Amino acid sequence: MSVQYHDLTAPAAERDWRQAVGRGLRGRCPNCGEGRLFRAFLKPVEACEACGEALYHQRADDLPPYIVITIVGHIVVGGLVLAEKYSEWSMAMHMWVWPLLTVVLCLALMQPTKGAVIGLQWALRMHGFGGGAPQPEIQPGSSRTGGQ
Repeated sequence: MSVQYHDLTAPAAERDWRQAVGRGLRGRCPNCGEGRLFRAFLKPVEACEACGEALYHQRADDLPPYIVITIVGHIVVGGLVLAEKYSEWSMAMHMWVWPLLTVVLCLALMQPTKGAVIGLQWALRMHGFGGGAPQPEIQPGSSRTGGQ
């Protein structure tokens, strides 16, 4: 005897991840593209003011800084190598240009990068964006009984 499961719910509509990431880069709601995504520099809104989409599920914790560090590192190190090869800058010029460029690029890229990550999470239905009840995460190596 076999057991059959019938799911009465319709499959969820496909979400375009490219569009959601693009909207997140612009700081807009990944669902409608109208409402603002951030209430402060890096603080996302609880829900979209235009369409009401809940955005409090997002968990863009460490990925945006890693992305920004990778991008800025390539730009600054590449620029430094090119400046050393093709110019005769003084040490004082290097000490002004590269730290300042690093800080400005990090501040300029952090919010759009976090918005893109939130948009990607929304499009892939990660961390509660799928509409289902959130499931507790089980850490690797832990047992359910609590004993060892």
